[in-house]
Formats: sequence, structure tokens, C-alpha cells
Amino acid sequence: MKVVKFGGSSVANAEQISKVIDIVTADADRRIVVVSAPGKRHGGDPKVTDLLITLAEAVLNGADFEPDLKSVVSRYAEIQEDLDLPKSVVETIESDLRGRIENRSSNAAQFMDTMKASGEDNNAKVIAEAFTQKGHPAKYVNPGEAGMLLSDEFGNAEVLEESFARLAELRHEAEIVVFPGFFGCTKSGEVATFPRGGSDITGAILAAAVKADVYENFTDVDSVCAMDPRVIDNPPAIEVMTYHEMRELAYAGFGVFHDEAIIPAVHANIPICIKNTNRPEAPGTLIVPQRKFRQAEVVGISSADGFCAIYIDKYMMNREIGFGRRVLQILEEEDVSYEHTPSGIDNLSIILESSEILSQKEERLIDRITNELQPDSVTVEHGLSIVMLVGEGMHYTVGMVARASTALANAGVNIEMLNQGGSEISLMFAVKEIDREKAVRALGEAFFG
Repeated sequence: MKVVKFGGSSVANAEQISKVIDIVTADADRRIVVVSAPGKRHGGDPKVTDLLITLAEAVLNGADFEPDLKSVVSRYAEIQEDLDLPKSVVETIESDLRGRIENRSSNAAQFMDTMKASGEDNNAKVIAEAFTQKGHPAKYVNPGEAGMLLSDEFGNAEVLEESFARLAELRHEAEIVVFPGFFGCTKSGEVATFPRGGSDITGAILAAAVKADVYENFTDVDSVCAMDPRVIDNPPAIEVMTYHEMRELAYAGFGVFHDEAIIPAVHANIPICIKNTNRPEAPGTLIVPQRKFRQAEVVGISSADGFCAIYIDKYMMNREIGFGRRVLQILEEEDVSYEHTPSGIDNLSIILESSEILSQKEERLIDRITNELQPDSVTVEHGLSIVMLVGEGMHYTVGMVARASTALANAGVNIEMLNQGGSEISLMFAVKEIDREKAVRALGEAFFG
């Protein structure tokens, strides 16, 4: 059995949805189909999810929401007409949206989740109807009714463990199951969504629940590239990588696959295949628990802007038991998540996303660290990028740091910070944002030629 997920660009219009039907019906093992809300039809086109957010904001602000509602409905009407589906499909969608607005919760975050989830939910209904009309019996399945139970962290929900046993029953469905991604229900029956891009998570959860042989994730690229094609022309494709490699790359900017979506598949030991809806014959990129690799082999280089560093200096810090714990406790109490914490004998560095510490929170953090830990100095540097060099073949390989740092030095890129994970399959470099692309190109030349 295969669970297949199609992203927004793969279901953006009738032409793409027809491709989805052909792909699914070409392989009898493709029994469960997870779909996103309609994405962009062309450059500059809004995604349906963005239209729904605008609609929800208009409702919450007490503004005239009719124009925004019509914008959403018209997107589905175009799909309905081009697929030659009954007009009642669009009437049902409009009725559904009005019902969500009329019966909205007093909790603004929960209402926003309800509206955003309608994108996937209504698209799944349309696609199930399209399958059936083309002679392939399909069944729309509501996530809440199927047992997709989530925590009540609206906009950032997590799946509850008991969901897996309930969702396992989908394995026995005779018809093709069309399952909307991105959302589920809390135990109290309220709609809640995963973080944005959460349809990937839905697919991985279902694959784990039904013990699928593979989880196929269809998008608009032939495979995962070893480097960002916006920075490097024609970067090499990655044929096979491990869960760990994908997780490291996705964390630092690889946008093809939602990094949190890997976790259910990892726990269930299910391979993931990234494929192209527009070229389904292409082999894609396979993500597996383990793979054969060569020593010193790098699988990919990723990068992301928007980071900062807190530098804490204190003479004899190493003799002050509990110093590091107290720093991290302050971050926890201020609800700040950190990424890396390289340290020296008399200093500690903390890398985190700049968005975690807006101006007032930054001032409060500096004040608390200064008053409670009495360091010699505390400084914050913004405008940093993280560049990740990733590969299982880096493990126990002599000279990887030297090779990478030499390449950066020759390109005139100063390394602000360097950190290597305990697994030794990744090297993290912090550089100035203005040097990020230069750093990626230098490392790409050094390790891929």
C-alpha cells in the first residue's frame, strides 16, 4: 500500500487535478490520497489558503467579507467547471464557508484554523467527486471522523498518539480514500491545524498508521536538489538520502519537504519518495532509514537567513557550576527557542531565530542575563545566516572542517561561528547574511565541483 500526498501546485486547477487522478489510478497500490488546498496557478497568483486567511481576518475585524468569500468560491467554481462536475459542488462549498462563519468560535485562533482548514477540506471533496466521475470510485474522508485527533494548540497542533490506531482502519477501505491534509480535530471536536505546510505531516501520519510500504510526496520538482537552485544553476539531484540527512537539510532552508513531516515516517520506518506531479515517470528522491555512502560524501548544502547570536562572556565561566543551565532556564522562562549553543572556556554563544526575540524581549533577555548571571559582557548580533553541510559520509572523516573552512576563506567569507552535531553528519556555519549565497557557492564548488 502507498499513501500519496499532493501539494498545492499539484491541485491548483482542473488540469493538475486530472494529472493527480491519472497518477493515482496508474498504480493500484496508491490507495490513500492526501490533498492540499489549491495553490498558485501561475506566478503572482494567490494560494487559496491565503485567500481564506484574508477572509477570516475580514470576519474577525467586522468588515464586509463578501468580496473575499466570493474570491474563494470562484477558485473552486473554476475547477468545478473545467472538470465538468455538478454545480451543486460549488453550492456546497459556499454553504460550508458561510456555516463556518455563522457558527464561529469566540476563540479567534480556533476560528482562523477552521477557515484555513476549509481549503483542504473542500478541495478533497471536489477531488473525490472528480475521481468518481471518471469511473474510479473514491471516498472523501473527514479527518475528525476518521480519528485524526490533535492537541488544542491552534495553528501549531500536534497529533495525539491514540490517532494512529483509529486511522489504521483506513487500510480496509475498498474505495480510493481522499483525505484532506493540514488539519484534524481536538478531543472536544474543534478544528485545529498543523503548522503551515502541514499536509506533509498528515501524509506521514497516515502512512505510519496504515503501515504503508512507501509514502509518496508529489510536488512540482523532479527531485530534491543538493543545493538551492535559486543560488546555484542546475544543482545535482539527490537520488537517495537518509531521514537524518533530510531532517538536517529541511531545518536549514530546504523547502521541498516539511521537516516535521519526517518524524511519523521515521518512527514507522517507512521510506518517503519525493516525486513530480508533472513528470511522474522521473524516479524522484528516496528518503530511507539507512543508505550506502562513501567516506567524505556530502549529500547536500542548505542555508537560511534570519538568525542572530547572543554572546556571553565571563571569566572563569567553566568553574561556575550551573551557568549554562541558568542561561537556558532564562530562555525557557521567556518562551524563547534556541538552535545551537557552541561554547568556550569563558564564553557561551546561543544561535536563535531573530523572530524569537523582538526588541522588547531582546532587552528583557539582556537585562535578565546581566542581572542574574553577572557576565563580563553580553552582546547580540543580528543579520546572520546558517549554512549547513550535510552527509552521512562525513561521519569519522578526517579533514571535512578544513576542506569547508578553506573553501569559505578562499571566497572571502568570514565564519562567525561553527558547530558540528554529535552525530557528525552535519557542519553548521554561521555567516553574515550578505555572505550566504557566496558561502553556498564556495562550498558547492568544493564538494560538488
